[in-house]
Amino acid sequence: MDKLAIWAVVESKPGKENEVEEFLKSAQPLAVREPGTTCWYAVRIGPSKFGIFDTFADDSGRDAHLTGEIAKALFAKAPQLFLKEPEINKLIILAAKTPTAAKQASGHGD
Repeated sequence: MDKLAIWAVVESKPGKENEVEEFLKSAQPLAVREPGTTCWYAVRIGPSKFGIFDTFADDSGRDAHLTGEIAKALFAKAPQLFLKEPEINKLIILAAKTPTAAKQASGHGD
C-alpha cells in the first residue's frame, strides 16, 4: 500500500476554467512518466475549483514529483490561470482500498 500522498487545490481565475481543465488533462502523460508516482488524479471540485491527488510508496517518489515537470508547469502557469498560488498538502495515507490491495487481502495478488 502506498504510504504518502499529495492533495493540491487550485482555483481558476474567472473565465479561465476551461484552460485550467485542459492544462490538468495535459499533465496526465507527465504523471505516467514518473516512476515514483503510483496513482495520479486530476479532478474538478466545483465550477472554478480543481484538485490533484497523487500517491507514492515513499518520500523519494513524492519528492521527485514535487520537483518534477508537473509541479514546475503548475507553478509556471499559476499567475495566468489561478486566483492564488496552488495549495499543496502532504498527506500520510492511513488506510486504502485499491485493486492491488484488494487482491493482496484476498490472497490473489502476487
